[in-house]
Amino acid sequence: MGSVIKRRRKRMSKKKHRKMLRKTRHQRK
Repeated sequence: MGSVIKRRRKRMSKKKHRKMLRKTRHQRK
């Protein structure tokens, strides 16, 4: 069970990082 939760956390962190990168790109422009 623990391994499944860790995998889900990794997927969520990746999505959050993508949103942050998109926001920074708009600010630079």
